[in-house]
Amino acid sequence: MKRDPILVVMAAGIGSRFGGLKQMTPFGLHGESLIDYSLFDALRAGFRRVIFIVNHKIRDDFRELVGKHVENRMQVDYVMQELDKLPAGLNVPEGRAKPWGTAHAVLCCKDLIDAPFCALNGDDFYGLDAMRKIFDFLNAGPGETEFAMAGFHLQNTLSDAGYVSRGECKVNEAGYLDSIIERLHIIPTIEGPMFTLDGETYRRLPADTVVSMNMWGFTPLLLSEIEDRFPAFYRDAMSANPLKAEFYLPNLVGELLQEKKVSVKVLPSKDRWFGVTNASDRPLVEKALRDLTLSGAYPDGLWK
Repeated sequence: MKRDPILVVMAAGIGSRFGGLKQMTPFGLHGESLIDYSLFDALRAGFRRVIFIVNHKIRDDFRELVGKHVENRMQVDYVMQELDKLPAGLNVPEGRAKPWGTAHAVLCCKDLIDAPFCALNGDDFYGLDAMRKIFDFLNAGPGETEFAMAGFHLQNTLSDAGYVSRGECKVNEAGYLDSIIERLHIIPTIEGPMFTLDGETYRRLPADTVVSMNMWGFTPLLLSEIEDRFPAFYRDAMSANPLKAEFYLPNLVGELLQEKKVSVKVLPSKDRWFGVTNASDRPLVEKALRDLTLSGAYPDGLWK
């Protein structure tokens, strides 16, 4: 029996550069968080099931400030992403406080995911167009090895407030992803976007480069791949950076592509992404949401 697609919202990150819990920070005219906008768009697109990935310290507050808005509109589940939620035989290194990354977050949902699902960040604004395209892809019933990704133009995803990380994508003529590389330090300049690997030497990236904003369409196959590969990631992390290494979804997808285990359909969106990486992003996000409300793209009060 076909099951409805699931929205998986990753909202357990610490947000150290922002200086607070981005997941519940009010940005909209009536105190809405960015997750509220994703949920509003998800409902318009057709999603009726959502899993929130949080940590136990914020669960009750998160439910009160965010979750309750959709509990009478969607099937809602809460999953805790905790440091010690690891495959058997693995332990948390002493001093580790940082979550294990987006792939680990999704792995924490393995007991609840029984249908194709969209995984996205809770502190990003993606827009209705991307949400509809992801839902339509998932609702059509993709094959087990058929994934999808919302593709944004790099120039529409940069922040004037500081550097950002993006998954740089190579897309073939058929519209499928050939490869993806995580770029961790991209800045806007007069000459266009530039990135650095060492903090000193910068290289250009074309403004229309397709990038991943961590908005994916997956099948449950992904869960077994994460579980199988986590021990290898853990071993590398223990030798290289035990306190901060993270298992990123883009890197995992890149590995699966290299091994020709999956295909990833790129669903292009010309919407402008925005989010909060640094505290100085906040007024920019508030203005963007205000402008969208005044233009009629969103109602004056999402949950009225």
